[in-house]
Amino acid sequence: MSEASPLSVDEKVRNALQLDQKPASGQKLYSTYCAQCHGPQALGSAAKVIPSLAGQRRAYLVKQLSDLIEEERSNREMHAVVSQAELSSEQAWADVSGYLNSLPRTSFPQTGDGRSLELGEAIFQEQCASCHEEDGRGDDDGFIPSVRDQHCAYLVRQMRSIASWHRLNVDADLVRFLDSLDTEEATAVADYLSRMRGPVKNRDRMNSDGTVND
Repeated sequence: MSEASPLSVDEKVRNALQLDQKPASGQKLYSTYCAQCHGPQALGSAAKVIPSLAGQRRAYLVKQLSDLIEEERSNREMHAVVSQAELSSEQAWADVSGYLNSLPRTSFPQTGDGRSLELGEAIFQEQCASCHEEDGRGDDDGFIPSVRDQHCAYLVRQMRSIASWHRLNVDADLVRFLDSLDTEEATAVADYLSRMRGPVKNRDRMNSDGTVND
């Protein structure tokens, strides 16, 4: 296990976000190491409970790559992938995250049965929108993920995983909140999020090289 301190991990993330992105390199790395599970267009798999990564926040993707490598986030299969030498550098994180952020989001994520959408909307807007924003796009800095355009089954699994303290890189208050939700409530929120459609409020940020990232 790496002995990198949280401070050094945060520094690596900041460094990666300042690097120029190389889309061709990001596409090559993704195709080589990630597409087998997440799909050629990074749309994931509802059947295998694999998330869509297309259009996800760039800063969030960099942070997750870093946390997986440093084992701040536990996932045996993903750790084996990101531990490959070609994916362990800050430049690789910048390239892969930039490439994924540029991809079109899935138009048809897997949804639930639609029976508790009002409940899901009420819980999300009252308890979650202050961090994830009312349209589920994530925060302005990008470290809080977009939770829209995502498969319902994956959202449910992650809520349950976080509630069970299986992810070390999340806030304790979030763990306690998700643990307070029963199965119907968690499924209702996931179903509501998976059905979010329409425009996302524009919060693009301009990079020093003139490129823009969500």
